[in-house]
Amino acid sequence: MKITITLNGKRIQEEIANDVLLIDFLRAHGCYSVKRGCETSNCGLCTVWMDQKPVLSCSLLCAKCDGHSITTLEGVQKQAEAFAYFMAHEGAEQCGFCSPGLIMNVLAMEQELQAPTMDEIRSYLAGNLCRCTGYMGQMRAIQKYLHRNKEAAHETDQ
Repeated sequence: MKITITLNGKRIQEEIANDVLLIDFLRAHGCYSVKRGCETSNCGLCTVWMDQKPVLSCSLLCAKCDGHSITTLEGVQKQAEAFAYFMAHEGAEQCGFCSPGLIMNVLAMEQELQAPTMDEIRSYLAGNLCRCTGYMGQMRAIQKYLHRNKEAAHETDQ
């Protein structure tokens, strides 16, 4: 089957087998940030964006992506670096294996929600699992990152 996908802004037309998962297609095209964790759609490690919305690439047939835009961490590096600063300053970065999926969801949440509460953040990230941290550092980093513009505006008002 022939598909056309826009991957990180680059149009790709390719013949694929009907049963190819998006995660395998992405890794074959050099997107190594996309990782296999549970292979049951429960851990969030394989999160990418399809048309700017988070999807789990381990459970999505590549054929369903025909005509769509797919974005991986490689396609949002500048935004990811900004968030990584907050992760590092909160001591939330451990082994980093889960980070790409978490980052993709945090950046999507930033586009979708205005000033989310902690409950909204937790709900949005419910499918992202991390084996190394206690989540508290990550949650502090996420909250500070998502509210950074509000805090900067407050500082300039004083």
